[in-house]
Amino acid sequence: MSSALISGSEVAFFSLSPTDLDGLEKEETKTNALVLRLRNKPRNLLATILICNNFINIAIVILSDYLLKNLLGDARILSMGSFWGSFIPMDPLLLGHISHFIITVIGVTFLLVLFGEVTPKVYASINNKRFATFMSRPMSFLSVIFSPFSAFLVNWSSKMESQFIYQKSGLDDTSKEDLDKAIQLTVNNINESEEADMLRGIIKFGNVSAKQIMKSRVDVIAVEEREPFNNILTLIRENGYSRIPVYREEFDDVIGILYVKDLLGHTNEKDDFNWLQFIRHNVLYVPESKKIDDILREFQQKRMHIAIVVDEFGGSAGIVTLEDIMEEIIGEIKDEFDDEQEVDYIKINDSNFIFDGKTLLNDVARIVGLEKGAFDPFREDADSLAGLLLQHFGFIPKKDKELPLHPFKFRIVSVSKRRIEKIHVTLL
Repeated sequence: MSSALISGSEVAFFSLSPTDLDGLEKEETKTNALVLRLRNKPRNLLATILICNNFINIAIVILSDYLLKNLLGDARILSMGSFWGSFIPMDPLLLGHISHFIITVIGVTFLLVLFGEVTPKVYASINNKRFATFMSRPMSFLSVIFSPFSAFLVNWSSKMESQFIYQKSGLDDTSKEDLDKAIQLTVNNINESEEADMLRGIIKFGNVSAKQIMKSRVDVIAVEEREPFNNILTLIRENGYSRIPVYREEFDDVIGILYVKDLLGHTNEKDDFNWLQFIRHNVLYVPESKKIDDILREFQQKRMHIAIVVDEFGGSAGIVTLEDIMEEIIGEIKDEFDDEQEVDYIKINDSNFIFDGKTLLNDVARIVGLEKGAFDPFREDADSLAGLLLQHFGFIPKKDKELPLHPFKFRIVSVSKRRIEKIHVTLL
């Protein structure tokens, strides 16, 4: 019975869908809270289940062997050995013990597999939510009892996993370049070119950091907590975003995220309406260097769509959204709120363009008709066109200053005291 309950718990807890978890969270009962708490630490839960299951199964085998040996007795074991001794020339007592061992192993294993593994797991997969809530208290108790063992297993498996990932990451820069060339050789038309870009995005997905795709803080639409309600509604109508960061005094102190859908039904409220009650304070922070595949995994686990990107000093550098991450693979995603021309540039001819300094390098490459990684050989840590030039100059250059970087030539069109504003890009 214990083996069946523990085995069923493994299927019940890990087969809960996002819809099931949402339902448990909305009901707000103690057992549901325990289920959610256990699911928030899947590795510890799985380790506890495996430890308990193995202890119980080993105990069942030992107990079964002891009981069968007492029930059969030495005389019965010897008689079995004598029976097999007429066919096999071996010591009858040894043959008797071998027969007893085979009966114990085959019989107990069959019963354990049937009633301790298969049957409870089938039942738990059909009634996962009910089974998980039923086992929430016992599993919470067992997780506390076996916490030293489970912590050891989780730490050990994490180290092994990181080691295997390190060894398996044989997809170095050279092999990625070879894959890029192989993909390029298969491109014959525009549709295949779009598919090739998607394949390149998948190859480079694990090497792209949050800093490379984030929307910088100067471009982020956010609101201060003391903003009047009418101003909030105006901001929402003008920009069309579904989630807006809320900060206290300055953007470095983000206190929560405002979901626009929570304001539906309150659009006729007066200017002094307390919209702060709808702020969700579970803000996700990620460092600039974090890879976007890890951010995507965290979005999935925490069921969130937006994260605040922080720099090395703890200040808010910008935001990254689920849409930003998906665009790295499938390309630009446009909705009814996006402008037709999302990048500020002027096309003079097929080889000459004027870009805003804050334009991302990937967007520049896409617009001039080159591959997304065209700037990789000399971009280093730069993400924007102005950042690339500042990186090479080491200072804010004057107007008409030129910089040749094959296959490009850059010329400063306009500049302020604080930043490079417009840049003339020539494709050599």
